[in-house]
Amino acid sequence: MARAKGGLGWTADPEDIGALLGARHDDPFGVLGPHTVGRGTVIRAFVPGAETVEAVDADSGVIAALTRVHDGGVFEGKVTGRKGRFRYRLRCANAGGGWEFDDPYGFGPILGPTDDYLFAEGTHKQLYEKLGAHPKEHEGVPGVHFAVWAPNARRVSVVGDFNAWDGRRHQMRRRVDSGVWEIFAPGLAEGAIYKYEIVGADNTVLPLKADPFGFASELRPSTASVVARTDRFDWADDAHMAHLKTMDARRTPISIYEVHLGSWRRGEGGRYLTWDELADQLVPYAADMGFTHLEFLPISEFPFDPSWGYQPIGLFAPTARFGTPDGFARLVDRAHRAGLGVLLDWVPAHFPTDVHGLARFDGTALYEHQDPRQGFHPDWKTAIYNFGRREVVNYLAANALYWLDRFHVDGLRVDAVASMLYLDYSRKEGEWIPNREGGNQNLEAVAFLRTINTLVYGEHPGAMTVAEESTSWPGVSQPAHAGGLGFGFKWNMGWMHDTLDYVSKEPVHRKWHHDKLTFGLLYAFSENFVLPLSHDEVVYGKRSIIEKIPGDDWQKFATARAYYAFMWGHPGKKLLFMGQEFGQRAEWNFEQGLDWHLLGDARHEGLRRLIRDLNAGYRREGALHQTDCLPDGFRWSVVDDREQSVIAFLRFADPASGQGARPVAVLCNFTPVPRPAYRVGLPAAGRWLEILNTDAAAYGGSGMGNLGAVMATDQPSHGLPASAEVTLPPLATLWLALDGYQG
Repeated sequence: MARAKGGLGWTADPEDIGALLGARHDDPFGVLGPHTVGRGTVIRAFVPGAETVEAVDADSGVIAALTRVHDGGVFEGKVTGRKGRFRYRLRCANAGGGWEFDDPYGFGPILGPTDDYLFAEGTHKQLYEKLGAHPKEHEGVPGVHFAVWAPNARRVSVVGDFNAWDGRRHQMRRRVDSGVWEIFAPGLAEGAIYKYEIVGADNTVLPLKADPFGFASELRPSTASVVARTDRFDWADDAHMAHLKTMDARRTPISIYEVHLGSWRRGEGGRYLTWDELADQLVPYAADMGFTHLEFLPISEFPFDPSWGYQPIGLFAPTARFGTPDGFARLVDRAHRAGLGVLLDWVPAHFPTDVHGLARFDGTALYEHQDPRQGFHPDWKTAIYNFGRREVVNYLAANALYWLDRFHVDGLRVDAVASMLYLDYSRKEGEWIPNREGGNQNLEAVAFLRTINTLVYGEHPGAMTVAEESTSWPGVSQPAHAGGLGFGFKWNMGWMHDTLDYVSKEPVHRKWHHDKLTFGLLYAFSENFVLPLSHDEVVYGKRSIIEKIPGDDWQKFATARAYYAFMWGHPGKKLLFMGQEFGQRAEWNFEQGLDWHLLGDARHEGLRRLIRDLNAGYRREGALHQTDCLPDGFRWSVVDDREQSVIAFLRFADPASGQGARPVAVLCNFTPVPRPAYRVGLPAAGRWLEILNTDAAAYGGSGMGNLGAVMATDQPSHGLPASAEVTLPPLATLWLALDGYQG
């Protein structure tokens, strides 16, 4: 530390000067800046390239002439008559001219003991308001406050164009209680490009690191963080946000349009659309199609396009591929004003090991486990977060809340939950470490997921979380306080695999696989399910939905229409990946837009029109959405007609809703053979309207049907008190609704 020495009486210790110039000092604020000396103050400054330096203020002009005490650019001078903290600037000159600036070492800290305590405890809900880069006024001066967690570092500096990427210029203040480093850089503003230069405990200078809390990033392949504000957007979605707080998602229609923003549509020359262009084009399209939500594949900054965003580095930064954070906010705002919710795919399971990212951030396994049996993912060659470390949990929890707080998103779909839950996920014997009880459950990840879900639902009533979880882990969508993981919903991967396998069979063979249609109802209400036909099902040789189906084009499109209507009638919320709504033939290619020209073909346009009508019917008919998660809302009518590949089931509204919604019957014929006069059991006699027929000519079908309605009599059938003879068109699904029903 600095002490009395030399001709001025208070010259810095040469060892301190050497450490500063070598950028190895762990307490630069203990040397640089103002320091009380007796009745006055000594000011020390590091200004490489300067020949003269003076400390000045607006009232008195020069308050101290600083003497160069080291040729490397260290200056020192005594100010008499002033003690404590006061405002000053440094006026510098050399042969090339003069310049003046506020000394970053003349400012006190911004973070306080409460921040240290909450972060160390892992409970700082708005941690993103403290760490990262924040433009603000401090002690009357505008600038940017930088703060980063690097507890094992020997020295941390913020570097950028503003200091010629010189790690000696903005060496940061260490906060011992939390391991956070901070500095206020006067004169900086939004748009400044920066990284952190870190010296590890072994005295090694690490590769420059992007800010873990950076709110914006450079466009890849550049990797620096960019100073940005995400706290001042002028929102116009008050009505949507107010409605969200009153909504029980389990009992409302949820039909999700899953979108990869980089390949939904491209601009001229194959360029990405901007956030605002997506707001102009995607939002009205999805709203017109009747979807209730948009779900975006990860939009947090990521370096590698083929990862589709699932290997993010900048968790707090909307990707620069489409513009600035304000642009993303405008997209969400436009969606809300159009009646669409917005869900984000969120990736807390793992992170890439790119050198500018989180991997060995301060020279140690900080965010990840040290042992690769716990900290390295063999499938994706990525690092696994250390969910047992409070600060890491706090980082991820703050990120989850950040997207809801700052960008008003309606919820998070959490990626790769199964990989988080099991310590032996994709690992052979000897490649994983059992938990403290000797089992393969990742108890720390379980606690983390419960924490995240409790926070999201506690801080944002009406928001939703969805788990991509493919195993039989119990209680994924049960409340955390009841022993569940606390998610609102879980993807029904079993239903997806079974039913896609079924429709991929030749119709003549489907009778041998009838259980693929019916088995899902044995567990359909064990969780709150979303039925997903996602991006994962239309890549890597799996073919698009339309091309999974055998037969000629007539059979392909007829089967697809029947399958979609079966899905929309089946219990569970709906999710459909972009392009499948109009029968995209090619597999999804993230490097180009969808084949929109196909809509010039009546078959493709007919399929798109059907999806729009399915969404409209799903939203209109309470029986089709109020009891998606309630077993009382479902009853089989025809479950065992495997010989004819016919099924029929009933959906009932929730009596507690008080809306008196009519029951709906869903009838499916998955062969190309028409079934005239097919008797089906119904809950009541009367006129049943044919409210949907996927074989209608408007959808590209043959036009076979029931002239708009069937009459049910009191003749019992299939264990129900009434029945009707119905014409089942080939490869078609019908929806029937009781006319004049008074609930």
